[in-house]
Amino acid sequence: MIERVKKGSMRERLVEAATELFYAEGLRAVSVDKVIERASTTKVTFYRHFSSKDALVVAHLERRAEQERAGVTGAIEQAGGDPAQALRLISETLGVMSCQPGFRGCPFINAAAEYPDPDSEVRKTVAAHRGWCRQTFEDLVRPLDLPDPAGTAADLMLLRDGAMVAGYLDDPDPLAASFLRSGLALIGQD
Repeated sequence: MIERVKKGSMRERLVEAATELFYAEGLRAVSVDKVIERASTTKVTFYRHFSSKDALVVAHLERRAEQERAGVTGAIEQAGGDPAQALRLISETLGVMSCQPGFRGCPFINAAAEYPDPDSEVRKTVAAHRGWCRQTFEDLVRPLDLPDPAGTAADLMLLRDGAMVAGYLDDPDPLAASFLRSGLALIGQD
């Protein structure tokens, strides 16, 4: 007896296959056909779930955003409202991520490099996630009564971006300590 694949599960298989391939090889370098082959499906099935490759790229980025948001939100909750402790937990996660085999930096920075048009759906997805990150950092530091919480959040975002790039290009071992030192200095918690 042949089992039917539920709609959601085939869509998930396609997104999972795309996520693996896009992150390892680049968004533009991976064809729809390669994703279809990895997901063991057909072109017809692909187009039932996605209107275009860009729609699949957006789904991939939305999945990565969910994962990053869960990690950051979890660290903040685990820190119990202590911004310094939240930064410690986030830095530990950055350190672990950057040391994993196949780490290629931030998928959002990578996507922005491959999709330069700010009006594309891909760049809008990148911008939405980055907006969430900045707002989350601002919410995190607001209780510290810093003179410019939005500016501090922008600085933390810059540190996050730098950490993601450095984790890919440089020796990832000192990454967590560097991010933590810089983050704590920004919030006056050396």
